[in-house]
Amino acid sequence: MTDLKLFNSLTRQIETFQPVHQGEARVYSCGPTVYNYPHIGNMRAYVFADVLGRTLSWKGHALKHIINITDVGHLTDDADAGEDKLEKAAAEKAQSIWDIARHFTEAYWADVKALNIREPAKWSVATDYIAEMIAFVEAMPERHLYEIDSGLYFDTSSVADYGRLARAVTEEGEGRIETVEGKRNAADFAIWRKTPVGEKRQMEWDSPWGRGAPGWHLECSVMGEKLLGFPFDIHTGGIDHREIHHPNEIAQNQAFCGCGSLDEATHSGARIWMHNNFLVERSGKMSKSSGEFLRLQLLIDKGYHPIAYRLMCLQAHYRSELEFSWEGLQAALTRLKRMVMLAQRLSDAAPTSPDHPKFAALRDKFANAMTDDLNTAIALTALEESLAVKKVDAGIQRAVIEDMDTVLGLGLLDLTREELRIRPKSAEISEAEIEDALARRKEARAAKDFAQSDALRDDLGAKGVEVMDGDPLGWEWKLG
Repeated sequence: MTDLKLFNSLTRQIETFQPVHQGEARVYSCGPTVYNYPHIGNMRAYVFADVLGRTLSWKGHALKHIINITDVGHLTDDADAGEDKLEKAAAEKAQSIWDIARHFTEAYWADVKALNIREPAKWSVATDYIAEMIAFVEAMPERHLYEIDSGLYFDTSSVADYGRLARAVTEEGEGRIETVEGKRNAADFAIWRKTPVGEKRQMEWDSPWGRGAPGWHLECSVMGEKLLGFPFDIHTGGIDHREIHHPNEIAQNQAFCGCGSLDEATHSGARIWMHNNFLVERSGKMSKSSGEFLRLQLLIDKGYHPIAYRLMCLQAHYRSELEFSWEGLQAALTRLKRMVMLAQRLSDAAPTSPDHPKFAALRDKFANAMTDDLNTAIALTALEESLAVKKVDAGIQRAVIEDMDTVLGLGLLDLTREELRIRPKSAEISEAEIEDALARRKEARAAKDFAQSDALRDDLGAKGVEVMDGDPLGWEWKLG
């Protein structure tokens, strides 16, 4: 089978995946900061990481995937002064910070499930590793650290090639970092933030540098080393992490390991760093500060099946920007419907061997696409073409589809036509009432009682139901 080739953000090159530990694939993905609901752009990162993990499993590697839950340490921007996002959310809602974290963690997990994202080997929660964070810092040589009134800081000039991942030894990345009194270098960052005198945080701990909380970047270094060991295979995250968060994480890893130049990629803590590009939405509702931002639940409330959004993500390469629009989501839903309609023909067939001359070229096309840096757009066309093959044993065809869908994670053989109908949450008419009216309309049409047929259609239309006569997909109706 073709070697798996992946784009390494650190080297800016396509590289053949060679596991650090034979037969294993160890992957760490930067998870959510659970101070608010994730928006659909956040969830693109986890669809990408899921496809990566599925591909590694499909290639025969025993996958160990870790996703962290950030429940402390992430400030309201990339500054090293100001409010912790969780502390701020708790204060605004007059709730316990632990309750806030739990609520939004569960909301994130609900989105993960809805998008058919496989659970990782472990959800690692930052506050479970405070003692390990302190021990990690204590193991760093003193030359990398210095203490000022606001906390313990990392001297970025003390490691080789700081910022190489971002390619930003410029003010472009550093411009997002506010000035903090006493910092040696603009890019230096907090390892431990002291609680200001006279204040008390809901989340704070004793440390050799005073009572306070860890900096945001520390948790990923610590949990990556603790759970996967340095170096591990792949570290993933959104492209926004490439500029500050991941360079700072790498610097900590270099200091902890006593590593030198990043000419040797494993000195960074991981052999390969991978980043998905942004989801772009022109109305500005991708920002959580906008109030009603684009959550997966909003898509569901408007009647769209969440797998339509997963498919929308897969239609673009993970390193390309993806523009979200309602028209684009509708097109993805229509494409999903077509695939489900074809897959339903195979639902009763027992899968057999996928090896068959009719599918050989299509299976090669799929494998070549997925091993070429996860080219899901081309892999989807191979899946569709495989669904369209005629005059072949259904068991063989089902085995081919299952094999491809194991990687893409659409769950085609589990979805039904009924689940994919557009039914907004606000709809007041039940599906049973719709089906009853459609059955009576069918009888009226058969009896050539077109006045009754039109009256039933108009009545449904008044209730928001669009009757789709002649719909080639046979979906019959949708709620608008």
